Amino acid sequence: MGNPRSVDRRKPYVRIADDLRAGIASGRYPVGEALPPAGEIAERYGVAKMTVSNALTVLRDEGLIQTRQGSRTTVVAKPDAPAEAEADHEERSEEFQIIFGQLQEMRSAIGHLRAKIEALDERTKDL
Repeated sequence: MGNPRSVDRRKPYVRIADDLRAGIASGRYPVGEALPPAGEIAERYGVAKMTVSNALTVLRDEGLIQTRQGSRTTVVAKPDAPAEAEADHEERSEEFQIIFGQLQEMRSAIGHLRAKIEALDERTKDL
């Protein structure tokens, strides 16, 4: 038979992003403060730095953190509280829900554009 303990089948970067998001929501990592260095997070979870980088990309795309090459990763926003979001979601109009969905899509697109701009800046900074 299987192990009686539950096995977390999420990909490591998803698990790390979820844990960091929970830490931001709880105030362990307050807005305006830096997250621990990627190397420290990688060591804590026993993963490669690239895995941590993928987790940080998720949080950056959600608008929760700001990353900059050569600098610490800074918390810039707290995630919406799920219980409040679900309760409010039922009370909101259909029009609001459509607009909110569009806003989430725009935030994601902006996050991807920000990453592309940062990569372009890195490639062209010495020109």
